[in-house]
Amino acid sequence: MKTFNYIILTLFIAGLAACQQDESIETKKEALKSKRQELQTIKEEITKLETEISSLDPEFGKQNRKATLITTLPVGQSKFEHFVEISGSVKSRRNVLISAENMGNIQTIAVKEGSEVARGQLLLSMDTELYQRGMEQLETEYALAKTMFEKQENLWKQNIGTEVQYLQAKNRKEGLERQIANIKTQIAKSQVRAPFDGTIEEVIVKVGEMATTGTPLIRIVNHREMYVKADLSEAYIGKFKKGDKLIISFPSAGQDIQSVISSVGQVIDENNRTFTIEANLPETAFKIKPNLIAVLKIKDFEVADAKVVPSKLIQKDNTGEFVFITTGDSTASVAKKVQISRGVTYKNQTLITEGLVGNELLVNEGFKDVTDGAKVKVVNNIL
Repeated sequence: MKTFNYIILTLFIAGLAACQQDESIETKKEALKSKRQELQTIKEEITKLETEISSLDPEFGKQNRKATLITTLPVGQSKFEHFVEISGSVKSRRNVLISAENMGNIQTIAVKEGSEVARGQLLLSMDTELYQRGMEQLETEYALAKTMFEKQENLWKQNIGTEVQYLQAKNRKEGLERQIANIKTQIAKSQVRAPFDGTIEEVIVKVGEMATTGTPLIRIVNHREMYVKADLSEAYIGKFKKGDKLIISFPSAGQDIQSVISSVGQVIDENNRTFTIEANLPETAFKIKPNLIAVLKIKDFEVADAKVVPSKLIQKDNTGEFVFITTGDSTASVAKKVQISRGVTYKNQTLITEGLVGNELLVNEGFKDVTDGAKVKVVNNIL
């Protein structure tokens, strides 16, 4: 009992220590964030004081104010597009696994993986010995039944015999005809043929193996009727429709092609809260196969004449988000802090909705080392 209590106490202490450690990490993160903000404020206060002192004492400015080396970048002014990117995979509308329709031993396989085949072309054949034996027996019985029917029919036409005898002979002959037709169908099914033009993707069986009804034999795919299928979050319901343009990217091939949405699903999957969209694949110069990973890029936002800056240059303080720009000329440039309002971000570029005119020069390299009003020196490269 003492041992049990000791184990419980040990586990409790370990759990408490873990909680305290987590709390300590979060506390330190918050403290670091606060100190960084304080440092930025102190830097700005130092710069302000240096500027004020320099205006009163020119010598002080010459001795103490050193320009920070920076590079600049113009504010981008161009069309800004935002795309929704979702992963999907290539599917084929004709991707068929052909199975055996009857039982038999595999005698010949006429194709191999990668073979191009035409509709109706022989793929493989199975042993039909049992069916042939049955056919021979039925044909013998049929010959007798046909003779008996013909004789009975002649007698019936002469009003000799009964109608029942005539009908029995007729039924016997027709029944055997149906059985013979059945066996011929089974023999035909023992020869497996291509249901459409395509490529043999997989040959599952080997010569000599026994196939039973439903045994998978060969997979055939038509590569000219493929499409991309992807799942889109329900948050985008109503935003896209059939016919909308999109870009299909194939990461493994490093290729992009243009297409349109061919189908939009009308049902939400209750497990992952998505609906499906499909896009047809046009003819391509590179090889595409079913189940190949594809990325659909669908444009959901566009601004014709947008002001865009690299996302990394946007900083944050107590009053909001800002960037640094340069003012003055090449001999006396200073950094200026400009408060901004941002829009959406795509591929590390952010749309600026307020704060910039569009003709400014952004502080690029060295943007974390400057403060509002600090002297800067623009250079081509910073080592």
